[in-house]
Amino acid sequence: MSARSPQPSRFAHASARVLTNRQVPWAISQLQLRRRSKFGIRTQLAIRLGIMALLLALIIGFHWIERDSLKDMYDGKISLADIIYFTMISATTTGYGDIVPITERARLFDALVVTPIRIFFLLILAGTAYSFFIKRLWDKYLMRRLQAGLTDHIIVAGFGSSGSEAVAELVARGSEPSSLVVIDCDEEALTHAHDYGCMVLQGDATRDATLQAVHVERARALLVTAGRDDTSILVCLTARHLAPDLRITVSVRASDNELPARAAGATTVINPVSFSGLLMAGSAQGSGVADYLADLASARGRVQLRERMVGAEEVGRQLAEIDTGVGLRIIRDGEAISFEDPGACTLQEGDRIIELFGEGAPGQHARAAKGASRGSALPA
Repeated sequence: MSARSPQPSRFAHASARVLTNRQVPWAISQLQLRRRSKFGIRTQLAIRLGIMALLLALIIGFHWIERDSLKDMYDGKISLADIIYFTMISATTTGYGDIVPITERARLFDALVVTPIRIFFLLILAGTAYSFFIKRLWDKYLMRRLQAGLTDHIIVAGFGSSGSEAVAELVARGSEPSSLVVIDCDEEALTHAHDYGCMVLQGDATRDATLQAVHVERARALLVTAGRDDTSILVCLTARHLAPDLRITVSVRASDNELPARAAGATTVINPVSFSGLLMAGSAQGSGVADYLADLASARGRVQLRERMVGAEEVGRQLAEIDTGVGLRIIRDGEAISFEDPGACTLQEGDRIIELFGEGAPGQHARAAKGASRGSALPA
């Protein structure tokens, strides 16, 4: 996948707007310049009604001037009330035939002027109904429908450089794009997220209403990559308040902010700056270590790391006896146990295993490890 360098996520001064996994109306492929309307909804509605009133006044004025060209089939007299009545039914329908034009000039006016105005009225009425009523009801219906299906999903707060890479990696590891919900304030970022097939929400992830809209309490995990440490920590605080048991992973750039991030409720804190420094230091003696770690971290690598729950059939076995890969570590009651520790001798129910496995060959490295000492080199 080609690399992209989007701007950092912006979570300021934006409220939740729309949650969708359908084609967004502001898709980047349209390549059109847009700006926010200077007029509010009421002003726009008043302008449309004003245009319709002016057109009706034009028709009424012409018919009044040319009233001798009209004939009332009932009493033969044309009054101002008859003119208004004839104008209204002519502009909105095809008329009832009780008042008819009798001259060629009046007929041409009705055919060439009134008929296009009638069509224009219908378009204005339909467009107004859609813009101010039907579209809002439809968006609310879609919002409720999508919200009802949100469960065990992964929320990505911020779709900048880190957020986009996280989404790409999750998809590469087998996550359904429809199970990913991206929150950002930037429309262009959300367009890229939508291209992955994710559901998107334009809004401020530091606000309760935004996280409640994506049912954070029912999510599997929350990945916070807001682009600013203070914003990311505030997102953690908000999410932890709404979902006490949620797994929250946050990216911070300053080492001083790692402890505040954990205090804010983050389950995992990742500092890409310090981690890249470790890789650079390790590469001083050769590029092998850095390349190997990058290989491990990506789903596109030859070997991969993964964390999973211990299976029922594995309870009682040794970590070295698992057949899905090479067991490296056990997470038991929040504590990490290395494969060399005595606690790794027996797997227990509730343990989480961190294992190394080769793509397309489950158990290959584990079987190789059984025939060699555990101190031998890990697979390359």
